[in-house]
Amino acid sequence: MTGRTTAITGIGELTTNDPGLGLVRDAVVVLQGDRIVWVGHAPVAPAADSVVDVGGRAVLPGWVDSHTHLVFAGDRTAEFEARMAGEPYRAGGIATTVEATRAATDDDLETTLVRHVGEAVRQGTTYLETKTGYGLTVADEVRAARIAARHADEVTYLGAHLVPPGADEESYVDLVCGDMLEAVAPHAGWADVFCERGAFGEAQAERIVRAARARGLGVRVHGNQLGHGPGVQVAVRNGAASVDHCTYLSDEDVEALAGSDTVATLLPACDLSTRQPPAPARRLLDAGATVALASNANPGSSYTTSMAFCVAIAVLQMGMTVREAVWAATAGGARALRRHPADARAGQTGDGAVGVVRAGARADLHVLDAPSATHLAYRPGVPLTWAVWRAGTRVV
Repeated sequence: MTGRTTAITGIGELTTNDPGLGLVRDAVVVLQGDRIVWVGHAPVAPAADSVVDVGGRAVLPGWVDSHTHLVFAGDRTAEFEARMAGEPYRAGGIATTVEATRAATDDDLETTLVRHVGEAVRQGTTYLETKTGYGLTVADEVRAARIAARHADEVTYLGAHLVPPGADEESYVDLVCGDMLEAVAPHAGWADVFCERGAFGEAQAERIVRAARARGLGVRVHGNQLGHGPGVQVAVRNGAASVDHCTYLSDEDVEALAGSDTVATLLPACDLSTRQPPAPARRLLDAGATVALASNANPGSSYTTSMAFCVAIAVLQMGMTVREAVWAATAGGARALRRHPADARAGQTGDGAVGVVRAGARADLHVLDAPSATHLAYRPGVPLTWAVWRAGTRVV
């Protein structure tokens, strides 16, 4: 690799997520182009063309937000107020956003997406997935995927978000597995299905993920959000990269996740906003399952782009340690997107991997205006992002 090098010096505490490096004190990270080329202790750091001294602050990998819904229009404030007054959350509220999204112009949708991605980046998110799913027609799902692909790092096809009002259920599943999948697939790397009461049942979800895999897309599942259900088992049985929500899990679900490569992606802000119980993070971790944290940023059930907020909830309400929560919000999200050094897509040496600070990884860094990552939970709600590098470019 050629080009100028930049050394990030004066790092008081460096979280690497690399088992070979661990937590490094008095650290230096050297960037070149869009990659990290050296990580280690300051006394043995190589010379660089330029230096940025972060003054003893803590540095982490950038947040990897592996679950968002950011191609949308409209507002669901009234639904939120009703929920805070005691109305239960129902998946059917998605239809409100579908109506508004279909009526919006491409420019409106793109402007909203860009605003929210920028908001996430300013809070330390350096790698972000987003989904379609608020169009639910072939034309609207395709335009959502095209818009998403211009600004998100990963795009997921979620035509199976909800059966549109007035549509025949089985005919719509045929469409999701057929013409809609064919039209959206060139613009997406993943497919997802909401396997939940009020959305898609077990047999329908199984059919959808199998069709997506046959088309060459990676698969993920929304599951076990509103109650016990088949989502986890569908995900594990079909080799899904992740199953997201995981609020209600049986012992069999936990065992299945622990014995598989499927990541349990927990969405703490969503559980808080919908007044669901916290997801059982401690049970999953103690069983040996891989856990990720994500924002689930969307206008209905989790209208936040703050991964730091999700980390704080995970520590304060879900029994996770700060180290576990930070790993889940960085390396865990990378595992859910198959961009971790252990995954084939990232390369065996970590080339292009995200969620980790090591030579060969993408140059994504999040500098906190604090001496340690513990402050993320110790000072919840306080904006701690001091600087952000995304693919080697300083953006904050």
